[in-house]
Order: sequence, then C-alpha cells, then structure tokens
Amino acid sequence: MKTHLIVEPVRCVIDPRGLLFEPIAGDIIPQQRNVHVVFTEPGCIRGNHAHRIGTETVVVTGEALVRLKEDDVVKDYFVHDGEAWRFTIPPGIPHAFKSIGTKPMLLVTFNTVPHDPAMPDTVKETLIKD
Repeated sequence: MKTHLIVEPVRCVIDPRGLLFEPIAGDIIPQQRNVHVVFTEPGCIRGNHAHRIGTETVVVTGEALVRLKEDDVVKDYFVHDGEAWRFTIPPGIPHAFKSIGTKPMLLVTFNTVPHDPAMPDTVKETLIKD
C-alpha cells in the first residue's frame, strides 16, 4: 500500500514571549533516526530533492513557499507568519522550501533514516529555481 503525503496545520501558542508549537506527536518519536533544525535566510531555498528510503516530517514556520510533487502533480503551499505547518513526506516525493519573508524561515525536520554524509538518502529534483 502506497503511503501518501500528509499536510496539516500545527497548533501554535503565541504570546508576548513568542511562538510555541509541538513539532511531532510523541508516538512517532521512537521511529525517528535523525533530527535537524534549519534556519533559512530570506530568498534562499532548501530541499529540491526526494528521499529514497526515509520518511521525512518537516515543520515549517516563518513565511515560506513549500512545493511538493506527488503523482506528477505539483502543489504549492504558503506558510504565513505566526503559523506552523507539518508536512509528512514519504519516500519518492520531491519537496522544496523557499524563505519568502523578511525574516528567516525555520524548518524542524525529522527522518526515519539516519543521516549518512557518505551516502545521502536523497535524489535531486529541482522544484524551485533560484
């Protein structure tokens, strides 16, 4: 059975101190083998690849364009300031993230495959060009 992309808003608590959110549910934490946090400067792009094996869960906050391609259909999602969105991306689905605001975009990323710089679990596919 094919696993499909999941796109869902993340509940945020905003107060004078800032923004708080829980990036993933506790029940999927044991399956994760890699976590990384990425600040992306305005106008810059991350991703432009698919994963061969790993399922990647990415929470995006800050103004962003998220572009995903599933079953040869390209979809754009816009994340607005004060929001957080979770994208659960199965293997084989190309994805890219562009910081489109005046402040850095934040990605909190989990993957079910450990990161191996000698043998990355990625296949390049350009969805967003510079």
